[in-house]
Order: sequence, then structure tokens, then C-alpha cells
Amino acid sequence: MNQQQMILVIDGQGGGIGKSIVEQLKKQLPHIFIRALGTNSLATSRMIKAGADDGATGENAIVINAKRADVIIGAMGIVMPNAILGELTPKMAQAIASSEAIKILLPIDRCQTRIVTLQEGTMAQYIQRAVEMVEEILSV
Repeated sequence: MNQQQMILVIDGQGGGIGKSIVEQLKKQLPHIFIRALGTNSLATSRMIKAGADDGATGENAIVINAKRADVIIGAMGIVMPNAILGELTPKMAQAIASSEAIKILLPIDRCQTRIVTLQEGTMAQYIQRAVEMVEEILSV
């Protein structure tokens, strides 16, 4: 893998989904560089403890790093202004949505939005599929 490739994992609230994503990515792709970005310090610290290479918290960190990322992974709310109980600001959502990075979004119904999928799955299955997608993207 090119060392300049960067995977951003973005999460908010308690960071549980981001933590699970980081754990799976590091388990299956231990060589990739993961930057954990949280809307709050709890989310960031949980992702760093799960194995992210580094991390930062807040609006500016997300806005700046979205421009630098190759792949961005998170709940679908990360591209929706005011999602995650209002933690995801319009500026954050705009930066993520307009980033040239490939975005892998997990369908989470707490964002008041539904995505039509071919089959229902558990969060663990969605995270596993997200990790597989990163593997496919990096092997190109």
C-alpha cells in the first residue's frame, strides 16, 4: 500500500460504531493508516484505543482531514447536516460529502433516513462489508 493513503473513520456520540470499524480494519488490514475523527473526545479516544494510528476531535479536524483522505468510513449521518443528535455540523457534512475520497457509509436508521438495501443485516455484518470494501479499494 502507498504510505500516503489514509483511511478516516468518523464517529460521534460514544464512538462505538467507529471503535468497531477500527478494530475490524486493524484486524484484517493491520498495515493501513487509520485516522480517527470524532465529533467529541469520547468518540475519538475510543477509536484510538481500538487501534487507530492517530486522531483528532471536532469540526476543524474533520473539515481539514476530509480533504486529505483516500477513504472515509462512518454512519450515513456523517454526510447529513445536524445528524448524530446535532453533533455533525453542516460544515462537517459539507466537507465530507464534497471530499474526493471514496465514502463508505453504514446504514443506520437513527439518522431518520433509510437506505434501500438488498438484504437486511446486523451492524457487525455492515462493518465487515465496509472492511471488505476497503480491501477491494486498496487492492486496485
